This record gives sequence, C-alpha cells and structure tokens, in this order.
Amino acid sequence: MKDEDRAIVNPVKSKNSPELADFAVMTGSQTDLKLICNLLDLNENNRRELYHGSLYYTEFFSLAGPMIGAPYAVMILETLLAWGAKKILFYGWCGAISKDMEIGTILIPSGAYIDEGTSRHYGAAPNLDFTEPSHELKEIIREVFDQEKISFKEGIVWTTDAIYRETPQKVDNYLAKNAVAVEMELSALFTVGKYRQAEIVAIMVVSDDLSGNSWRPGFRDKPFKSSRKMVCNAIRQLCRRI
Repeated sequence: MKDEDRAIVNPVKSKNSPELADFAVMTGSQTDLKLICNLLDLNENNRRELYHGSLYYTEFFSLAGPMIGAPYAVMILETLLAWGAKKILFYGWCGAISKDMEIGTILIPSGAYIDEGTSRHYGAAPNLDFTEPSHELKEIIREVFDQEKISFKEGIVWTTDAIYRETPQKVDNYLAKNAVAVEMELSALFTVGKYRQAEIVAIMVVSDDLSGNSWRPGFRDKPFKSSRKMVCNAIRQLCRRI
C-alpha cells in the first residue's frame, strides 16, 4: 500500500470481536432483518450490537442490519470484512426509474453508477462513474432463483446520496445510460469490495416508482410484500449454499 493511501483509522478485529464465517448478508430494512432471523432461527443468543443495528452470526454465515446510505453501509461492510467475512450479499429496496420495472420487481443489479461520495475515498477515480458486483456470486443467486422459480430482472442501478434530489434531469440522464432503478448503497459497496478484494453482490426489490417524473410509493402493495418474502426465503437457501 502506498503511504499516501494509508488511513489513520482502520477497521480492526479486537479480542472481543467474533470470528465471522466467509458469507455475510447485509440488509437495509429492520422488517426484513426480523423476517430473515425468523427463517434462519436466529435469536438473542446469536446477536450482538453493531453500531446502530444488530449482527447475528453462526459458524456458517452472519447477518447485519438495518442500514441506509453509502457511508453507513460501508462502515458495516468494513467491519464485517475485518472480522473475517469475504463474500457479502446486500439486500435492499430500490425505486424504479424505468417503466419496465414494476412495484415488486426483483432485481439483480449488474452494475451501479456512482453518484455518492464514499466511492471516491476507495480509489474510484473522478472520471469513473461505474462499478460492478461479483460475477461469481451473481451466478449463484441466479441459480437459486431458478431453483426456487423466482422471477427476476437484471439491470444497472444509480446510487445517490440524496433521496430528495432525484430530479427529472438526473432521472433522464441515468435512463439514457440504461439504469433501471435508483438506491443509496450499491456503488459504494461494489467499490469497497474491489478495494478490499472481497466479493460483493446485491438483490433489490422495487418499492416505489419514479418513472414518468412522478413518485408512486408501493411500500404497502401486495406485489412488494410478496417479493420481499420470496427474496428472504431465497436468502435462507443462499446461507446454506455459499
């Protein structure tokens, strides 16, 4: 590591830190965190506090959340990697910007446009605006979805720091670059994964719709709730496989 790249504060593993398995799941929603815990029979015996949320861990996998936004998600990611995780699945929600994406659509992101500040601190050059997930892990998710007969789409997301600054001009700009959805964590997670030589992948569920330059929330819609349950069940299978 070059001296100018050396950080003063680094993620560390202390004597009280758990030794994590290779595979870890990060989830943005407290509701989904509870559902996954129930499906995997995780309880307080498996839990410890992690920043403002929880970390559940076994000898085979770990689960962390909730979290929102690139800086906080990267704090969680850095900690998981320092404690032994090597393969990370982030599960979260996204807003559709393409009319081809409906409320409840399950999306496996194939890449993310960088419109957040965290990536720039992990080697993303000022002229670089795109980053990708682990292709190997993405293939495993595809296989599990096919086995479980879960319908999904693949596409590029746009990652922003500012949920209230998703302007029509920005939406049109990222649509022109073939992005299909917007969210707040993935480009930073993919960038840090590359920087730390870890494998990062994601699953998103469309929770709201920004296409047509208007906003339609779908958080209470049946397709959204149904897709979330399907993804959580698939994550149970992934925890047994990866």
